[in-house]
Amino acid sequence: MPIPEDVTGDEIDNDVRQELQSLPKTLAEDVAKNLVMVARLIDEDPEGAYGYSKVALRLASRVAAVREAAGFAAYANQKYAEALAEFRAARRMTGTVDLWPLMADCERGLGRPEKALDMAGAPEVHKLDKAGQVEMRLVAAGARRDMGQLDAAIVTLQSPELASHSVQPWTARLRYAYADALLAAGRNGEAREWFAKAVEADRDGSTDASDRLAELDGVEFVDALDETADGADADAVAAKPVGVGQDDDAADRADDEHDSDDQDAEDAEDAEDAADEADDADDADVKDLDDEDRGER
Repeated sequence: MPIPEDVTGDEIDNDVRQELQSLPKTLAEDVAKNLVMVARLIDEDPEGAYGYSKVALRLASRVAAVREAAGFAAYANQKYAEALAEFRAARRMTGTVDLWPLMADCERGLGRPEKALDMAGAPEVHKLDKAGQVEMRLVAAGARRDMGQLDAAIVTLQSPELASHSVQPWTARLRYAYADALLAAGRNGEAREWFAKAVEADRDGSTDASDRLAELDGVEFVDALDETADGADADAVAAKPVGVGQDDDAADRADDEHDSDDQDAEDAEDAEDAADEADDADDADVKDLDDEDRGER
């Protein structure tokens, strides 16, 4: 895949650069450039990021940072079986537990919330830093919702981090998840309060809490350029009240917070087999690429 001229590979983190030192110089530069493209595109163009991750994986599958990047790219494209296999490989290579919450969320994506809950109670969780533990809590609450256990999901999210008045990187998402669970349970008044708190913490617009809050307040934003908006000002966005059924629509939307991609039981079993096969192939891939690298040199 083409690499833009402004990408040099020097943009990667020092830790990743150190990992790439085990490769021949030219190969390391090529891998670095592809990893830069993965990071650059993963939010706006996940399919493009996935393509670059596959190139990096073909060039250097024995590098943990490459396996991790491939996992993130697959995860962004909802390829959960593939993401899980890559995260497992990266974890085996590094021995760290940082990817544990993402691995559990992949289990959710594959339609296995029970497995995600098992991981939430595993010893590895105690080794996570605070951000990782909050992420694990979010995944566990989502798994409870997948199983229709709304009250349990709400209780799972209740924590010192939720009650804290200080704003941390995870605060907006934690408050948002709590508000969304409350709304799904029909506790609209409490949900509105927590959506408002999420707005206060969401400094970079990582959630749509402000839109959800406006929705609960009975306000719908209409594009002024929309031909169906009678009398709309072409230079502004108009707001108008919505009907009584809005709360029901919001609750339905909340129930779909983390859909497992509508996979049936047979699809989930196939995905599990694919993840296991990918794990078994790791060692063989590493040997093949070692041989390939030696041949290039």
